[in-house]
Amino acid sequence: MALRPDFVAVYVASQVIFLCAGSANSDGVSSLLQPYDFLYYSGVRSYFNGHWAKAAEMIEKSIVTKEALFKVRRQCYEDCGATGEDSLQKLDTEEGSLWDLFALDWVQKKAECLRFCVGRSVSHVGQLPVSMDIDYEFGSRNVYNFLQVTYYKMEKLKKAAAAAQTYFVANPTHLEMRNNIEKYRRMEEVTDDAFYDREMDSEKHWFLYDSAVQHEEASEWAQAVTAWRMCLNETLRHIDECRVQCVVAAQHLPEDRGADSVDGVFEKAAVLSLSLLSCQQSCITQVSMRPGRISSQNDLLPTQLEHLHIAQFKVGDVRGAVQTLRSLLLFYPSDKDSIDNLQLYHETLGGDNESQPAQEIVHYVKRSLQEKELLYFGMENLNYTFTDPDLWTPEDIVPESLRETWKAEKEKMIARPNEEEQQEEVDDSGFFAGGPVRQVGVTITMDELLLNGTNRVVLDGVMTEKECDRMVQLAAAVASAGDGYRGRRSPHTPHETLDGLTLLRAVKLAQDGLVNQTDAKLLHELGERARLLLHSYFRSPSGLFVAFTHLVCRSAIAGDQDGRMDLSHPVHVDNCLLEPDTRQCWKEPPAFIHRDLSAVLYLNDDFDGGELFFTNRDAKTVTAQVKPTCGRLVGFSSGPINPHGVTAVTKGRRCALALWFTKEKLYRDMEREEVENEWAPDGQSAAQKDDKEGGGAPAPRNVRNQAPAKGRAKELVTAGKDEL
Repeated sequence: MALRPDFVAVYVASQVIFLCAGSANSDGVSSLLQPYDFLYYSGVRSYFNGHWAKAAEMIEKSIVTKEALFKVRRQCYEDCGATGEDSLQKLDTEEGSLWDLFALDWVQKKAECLRFCVGRSVSHVGQLPVSMDIDYEFGSRNVYNFLQVTYYKMEKLKKAAAAAQTYFVANPTHLEMRNNIEKYRRMEEVTDDAFYDREMDSEKHWFLYDSAVQHEEASEWAQAVTAWRMCLNETLRHIDECRVQCVVAAQHLPEDRGADSVDGVFEKAAVLSLSLLSCQQSCITQVSMRPGRISSQNDLLPTQLEHLHIAQFKVGDVRGAVQTLRSLLLFYPSDKDSIDNLQLYHETLGGDNESQPAQEIVHYVKRSLQEKELLYFGMENLNYTFTDPDLWTPEDIVPESLRETWKAEKEKMIARPNEEEQQEEVDDSGFFAGGPVRQVGVTITMDELLLNGTNRVVLDGVMTEKECDRMVQLAAAVASAGDGYRGRRSPHTPHETLDGLTLLRAVKLAQDGLVNQTDAKLLHELGERARLLLHSYFRSPSGLFVAFTHLVCRSAIAGDQDGRMDLSHPVHVDNCLLEPDTRQCWKEPPAFIHRDLSAVLYLNDDFDGGELFFTNRDAKTVTAQVKPTCGRLVGFSSGPINPHGVTAVTKGRRCALALWFTKEKLYRDMEREEVENEWAPDGQSAAQKDDKEGGGAPAPRNVRNQAPAKGRAKELVTAGKDEL
């Protein structure tokens, strides 16, 4: 039977109010499910105290308890589904004049059933709503970040690998975790089957979605039909599961709307029921959010129906294609392509033009539209706030007074996927590309336009072939493993080794007769050559000083390149800490915040891979790539306008001179100045003479490493001592 629309809000609100009352069972019963947020906090506390076994136990318990709680709610929802129906049936009888009593009788019976059912398995405190912080910790899978470190400390490497993989699926830009996974893969005791997603059940529809797309790309249309049907059914199942949790889970009562409001029982019940309906409407947004994404996919169900229709057409299933088209038309009744296709089936292919849409889609759309009508009524008359999650909502559902706001929100949803890419970045570095190139033979190969960014340039002809060969031979002769990276031979990827040579060490080796002094002087001169070129081209109004010089070679490890998914150097920014998810870049240690201009001077090209690439702040969208070759200089401002990385070196040895410059004299490279002192006839470098003439005090040694210690507090598990 059908309920009267104006009574629905009261029924639903009353039901939820009774659910908020809690359970009659005693908290002392140990068999009842305890609050999973308390278990999680206990595990985190043990983690920070270094009690690894206890941390793992409590965090695992929190995960299991949360899953069990959701299952209990689902089961109780089903068990209590028919409770109180005898009272509802009286609403359409001659006794219907007592509708309010019959409705309350139904609500009370339903509430009593659910309260008793949930209370048999869950403690009273376990039924209380959790905080937004806990929702975020589990939603972002940060719980598995803690578990990964914990199991690594306990030397349970297979469990650590599974936790790392689970976290990485939802946080694919987390560079430290990607490197950790690569390191786990190199451990003998960790097999391939250890790398699985422990949350796979919650994203099964995305696995089916990707599988269906792959079948389409391979023209495997029969398999695509099966995969799209399964994907559609699984998506609807996830939506339904989310809606159940909205009903059975404890809800926060709506806040008082101010002293001017006169909210009686009906008003409060209506607002609470609108909160429930809003929760259920938002389920499509939750289900449409891929792990690792910051926004949901628009029109998930219509998109799946469209793909299913194409696959059915390809295999000759005309009846199925017609049914799917009619289902799609429920979302977009005036879609011209769908209408034309229906006509084509009827006239040309002999399809059954009377096939009805799938009943599950009919039910979904009808229910959703009824909920939207109630929510928009609440917006217009009860000052309720609601954001429609769907693009397909018909305009006639929206009250005329709200249509302009609704259209604006709809336009934002359509534009959201591209608006961040369309935003123009502003570079506040003080550099302005386009100045003169004063060295004879040096040409501009790529400017800002070709590099698709700001304050970027590629110059060719900076070195001769002979000079490149001398630097490569110098690196091969005396470069040290991990030099410049605290001795770590593979600081960025386990598939490559890294050897480096600093200017001061090259000079010391020349003094000991181990290398040619002319090669050491060339290494110094190349840094000055690059500085002069870039200072002129980027038109720096102030001085430009060398902050660090590093001759570095990356070598692919033979036989260890199959199936590589990592980078030679992950995407980063040179003077701040990049957070791709938020697109923020924090100027704080351990970033070298004094760096203003970065450069790479390439020495060879006889290797595979190793290309420099620039990205947007998302660390995913590649905006430009540069292929190394002898004498090629790439220069760019060091700030967040220019995130960059290096593709994997899969064969051979890539050598380059890495240079960083600063506009602050205080942060100039003191090792470089020491070298210049030794070469100067009077034992004083030009910089020291400038200091004396200007009356300035000499900078302390190694001042480039003396960055301020103050930083932004972070509460997430980060790198540092727990990095593998």
